[in-house]
Amino acid sequence: MNGSIMKIFCGNSNPQLAEQICNYLNVPLGKATVKSFPDGESFVRIDENIRGADVFIVQSTCNPANQHLMELFIMIDAARRASASRITAVIPFYGYARQDRKDQPRVPITSKLVANLLVSAGANRVLTVDLHAQQIQGFFDIPVDHLYASPVMFEYLKNIDREKLTLFSPDVGGMKMASAYADLLKVPLGFIAKRRTDAETVEAVSLVGETEGRDILLIDDMTETAGTLCAAAALLKKHGANRVMAAVSHGVLNDLGYDRLSKGVLDELITTNTTPVEKRSGVPITVLGVSELLGEGIKRIHMNESVTGLFAVKGF
Repeated sequence: MNGSIMKIFCGNSNPQLAEQICNYLNVPLGKATVKSFPDGESFVRIDENIRGADVFIVQSTCNPANQHLMELFIMIDAARRASASRITAVIPFYGYARQDRKDQPRVPITSKLVANLLVSAGANRVLTVDLHAQQIQGFFDIPVDHLYASPVMFEYLKNIDREKLTLFSPDVGGMKMASAYADLLKVPLGFIAKRRTDAETVEAVSLVGETEGRDILLIDDMTETAGTLCAAAALLKKHGANRVMAAVSHGVLNDLGYDRLSKGVLDELITTNTTPVEKRSGVPITVLGVSELLGEGIKRIHMNESVTGLFAVKGF
């Protein structure tokens, strides 16, 4: 058993999730001042004694991503200088994860840079949910506990009618995740070939799979502008699909995404609260909570126990 006291702090990215995690663990949220100076510089002060404590800092890198990332770095540095015994960066949504390789000349591998900065700031380990690419764990020289939102998703999906359900990946890259969902739900699998014309526009080109008279569930790790999902939904309905739903781990939606979803081509978007998701009238969004998943992960890390049991899916 870990003899040090557990302390949980958060920045400004997702304080509601941090509160829910603390409620699950029955511990108070740590007192910290995290604010910005008029010129945009971040200021952090930890307002309680953490000497020798096992510190967990909850911070997603959602919009504004750079601001929240700097808050996380500075909070880690503040905890290190306050003599915390161990610092775990709890990053429900790990930003910059899409920049994980050199796919063009003279571009950076920014997700590796962020990993280096987290370690340099003083993080001893990382707890995160559904990385965009599994190999990002290898960018770190510290332990990474990579949890999956799938147990939370399955708890919701087990109640939907699967008799006429076909599961689709909205692109070829997501086939591995989609295949795992399809195996568990015991439904047919398909995929869509897409062509990205720019950062905000996606064209769904063709599809492989059973669609006529079927309900479709799209599976992806994140959506921002909802371009991929809505283009896929439009193509699927053109090929005879009755209803199209999407389940994504991270709903990092911007105004363009909300606008596309409000047009009704996608019947339901199921996501989690790894980032704050605003519910707007006329936008069919279902938000599932990951506070118990992350809370259990924090508890097991603190107690030096295995987190493998958190990957188990109940009810199937």
